Amino acid sequence: MAERAPAIGQATVHRDEAFVRLADEHLDKAYRLAWAILRDPAEAQDATHDAFVQAWRKWETLRDRSRFEPWFDRILVNTCRNRLRATRRQATDISAEVALATGDHVGQAEDRDLIGAAIASLSPDHQVVVALRYYRDLTVEDIAKRLDIPRGTVQSRLHYALKHLHDAIEPADAKGTLR
Repeated sequence: MAERAPAIGQATVHRDEAFVRLADEHLDKAYRLAWAILRDPAEAQDATHDAFVQAWRKWETLRDRSRFEPWFDRILVNTCRNRLRATRRQATDISAEVALATGDHVGQAEDRDLIGAAIASLSPDHQVVVALRYYRDLTVEDIAKRLDIPRGTVQSRLHYALKHLHDAIEPADAKGTLR
């Protein structure tokens, strides 16, 4: 057993050396590939580092050392793809918050004008139920009581008003005017 311990240690040293040699040979190419995908130097460095760590952990799965580059590229590309997905999720979350907080003022003004024009084109009865329902946040029951009209009439007016608004706004939305 005393003889086998150095052999295992020797194999580990050879394994370490082989990985370090291949990693050194491919480091620049790997970084350039990560940068081309991510378009951010810091993200590319992090992704390259993470991919090398993952490759080190999976080193035993590489059967043919001459195939290191395509094997490692798959690891690197998957690492970059995961970063892009995470960034996209964060960007979506952040952009929604930013749009609510500050928003695209020009786009918001255009949208408000478009919606305002569509609401203005409604009959007065329809404008009233829409305003009470969506601006005052009243229930159909509360609107019926306030206007002293049947609940079904409120529902009918809301239905036709919303259909009219949808028809008026949908063409603008298809053109990308409404955000």
